[in-house]
Amino acid sequence: MGIFSSLMGNAGMVEPEKLRAEYNKLLTDNEEIEIGFKLFRDTFIFTTKRLLLIDKQGLSGRKTEYFSVVYSSISRFSIETAGTFDLDAELKIWISGESNPSVQKKFNKSVDVYEVQKLLATHVLK
Repeated sequence: MGIFSSLMGNAGMVEPEKLRAEYNKLLTDNEEIEIGFKLFRDTFIFTTKRLLLIDKQGLSGRKTEYFSVVYSSISRFSIETAGTFDLDAELKIWISGESNPSVQKKFNKSVDVYEVQKLLATHVLK
């Protein structure tokens, strides 16, 4: 993922092994990282049990919020594919009881947003 893409707010994929090394302490027993994305300093991870959103805050990035979304609490989601002039794709996730998307993430063109949607659908539709 290039620095320009990060600055534009587009997430790129990160290898699960790298994410496991950094965020293993957040995982429960029998929970595995399936796929993850990095957006400048923030990270979001799809595990076998939930969606983890890691938000590094402040200038130093020492203060961090870890936000977990259990798949069963997701009421709906949408993807918007990249167009000819709009080079990024977008994922929106609504949590039960909320009228606006709780999670909105943009992906650079290296990410297959259909695969992200398929993974999310697999967990949400269980």
